[in-house]
Amino acid sequence: MNSALNPLLDFSDLPRFDAVKPEHVTPAIATLLEQARDVVTRLEAPIEKLSWASFVEPLENATERLGRAWGIVGHLNSVADTPELRAAYNENQPKVTEFWTELGQNLALFEKYKALKQGSEYAGLSEPRKKIIENALRDFRLGGAELSDDKKVRYGQIQEKQAALATKFSENVLDATNDYALFVDDEANLAGLPDDVKHAARAAAERDGKPDYKFTLHVPSYFPILQYADKRELRETIYRANVTKASELGAKPEWDNTQNIADILKLRDEEAKLLDFNNFAEVSLVPKMAETPQQVIGFLEDLAKRARPFAEDDLAELRVFAKSELGIDKLEAWDVTYASEKLRQQRYAFSEQEVKQYFQEPKVIEGLFRVIQSLFAVEVKPDTAAAWHKDVKFFRIERNGQLIGQFYLDLYARHGKRGGAWMDDARGRRSTGEAIQTPVAYLTCNFTEPSVMNGKAKPALFTHGEVITLFHEFGHGLHHMLTQIDELGVSGIAGVEWDAVELPSQFMENFCWEWDVLQHMTAHADTGAPLPRALFDKMTAAKNFQSGLQTLRQVEFALFDMHLHFDHDPYGNRTAQDVLNDVRNRFAVMVPPPFNRFQNSFSHIFAGGYAAGYYSYKWAEVLSADAYGAFEEAGAVGGNILSADTGRRFLEEILAMGGARPALDSFKAFRGREPSIDALLRHNGMTT
Repeated sequence: MNSALNPLLDFSDLPRFDAVKPEHVTPAIATLLEQARDVVTRLEAPIEKLSWASFVEPLENATERLGRAWGIVGHLNSVADTPELRAAYNENQPKVTEFWTELGQNLALFEKYKALKQGSEYAGLSEPRKKIIENALRDFRLGGAELSDDKKVRYGQIQEKQAALATKFSENVLDATNDYALFVDDEANLAGLPDDVKHAARAAAERDGKPDYKFTLHVPSYFPILQYADKRELRETIYRANVTKASELGAKPEWDNTQNIADILKLRDEEAKLLDFNNFAEVSLVPKMAETPQQVIGFLEDLAKRARPFAEDDLAELRVFAKSELGIDKLEAWDVTYASEKLRQQRYAFSEQEVKQYFQEPKVIEGLFRVIQSLFAVEVKPDTAAAWHKDVKFFRIERNGQLIGQFYLDLYARHGKRGGAWMDDARGRRSTGEAIQTPVAYLTCNFTEPSVMNGKAKPALFTHGEVITLFHEFGHGLHHMLTQIDELGVSGIAGVEWDAVELPSQFMENFCWEWDVLQHMTAHADTGAPLPRALFDKMTAAKNFQSGLQTLRQVEFALFDMHLHFDHDPYGNRTAQDVLNDVRNRFAVMVPPPFNRFQNSFSHIFAGGYAAGYYSYKWAEVLSADAYGAFEEAGAVGGNILSADTGRRFLEEILAMGGARPALDSFKAFRGREPSIDALLRHNGMTT
């Protein structure tokens, strides 16, 4: 089968999303697997002159094609789920997993990488190529290459089962999210909700042919109820539905992830023991900056200790306010977001809904691009490409008229699209010999779509939190697209330690709090006026509102994840819920209700690659806050936070380097010293 007949086999340029159909998946993957295995067989044989060109390049070429095609399928499965596509994905996932497992255990290839490391050519290789060889040797050991044949078979079975369970976990969350609908027939029950939220709910009900207001478990739909709805019963209803989805308390037993969690943890523990580690946390940390689970736990507990006094003050204040001002004698979990918004409005004299009117999508995108262009001497321009949905936009990044990267921007929540926000790579940067293959990224969010009022479309309005999310994901995109490394294995985000990969994303969030940035990216939905300085000052005053509670919540998730993979016996009587309860009892200042099943939709660690790695958000935030300090220092001297000189150094030492050297070395090259936690505590208002 050739690329003319099957678009998944066409690697000449961008993915042909307008032509890809579910029936293309199986034949394309079969072809690419056969081609890749043929290359592997050839490379297993003795090679007269073993070199980078004779061994690494042909292997990289074959596996990249498979990775790109499967990446398209996986992306579509996340953003355009259909029964036919899901079936094709699930049919082929075991085959792809089996191939990568076989590759990671191939002793003949392992020996050739060892020979390359010990050969005469190695000393003359570039640093990125040396790093790729080092990473390959590490990954072969982690992939079970040194296991006995019978253990290799078992290891392969474990990988296939884990992949299938992770997919099922994700599908259950998606199905439970898509299935839920709360219809409200009386507008009086929606008191407190902003007009645009009610309008969206009304439009959703109309699409179902009903005269009511429809709310779902997609964030833009359910979260405003928790934040604004005066009717307490309504808040409780949507809260309960959200925290019990994909659990035994949810709508359908077949979507319950409880057993999937137990099975995943057993398989991960068995994998660790096969590889001669004590637990899966140790396996997870091998390619990361952190050295031991104990080090991570110590870091998180120290952060919890620092945050706890602030969190206790936050909660005590909220309880007093809720009782005296809102008549809520006992603050429940479904009251917290509502009471917090009311307290914020009283203390700082503004609401998130008021701020939202200034963040129209076109102005936000324009402001984001202005930041990127000012810091990194590039131009972002509209571009054209086939996409998977009519709302997807496509752009190109140029420097001095030369294309250096492209990206898809998929901003709105919709049925069949996985929740959350993420960046993924469609294609990595590499030298093909004749030219440079430029990187391409997917940038995906789940914001509220543009509304139609009186037959006229209005631009989507973003909350300030959504603007921060957009900047965050774009930070990942910049890491991928602005790399200057030409070796695929360490260009962009490839080869970057997992607990450092959030550095550029969290770094970009800081610009959402700068006046020089916001005044250029705001225009009121009705008047077109930019964000007033007085309102901005209120926002910054409120920036660290309840930061103690928020920090402790993230630490809770990270400690749960680490203990689950470090000192929890998955074969014992204690469940994941028991582990979570223990962490909450030790560190949370407000424990959620007993029916809360947060873990059953914790896709980050059960379906998203963050197993024993969720701590990375806080670990990398130390790096990002400290890195941003360089821009604050430059702004204090030169009067402009968008310092082109500091941006150039950040680009050269961090973004451009990708995974070609250890992340700590890149940080020190930029900052001139080791990272410090001081900037993180200062940014979060947790200093005394």
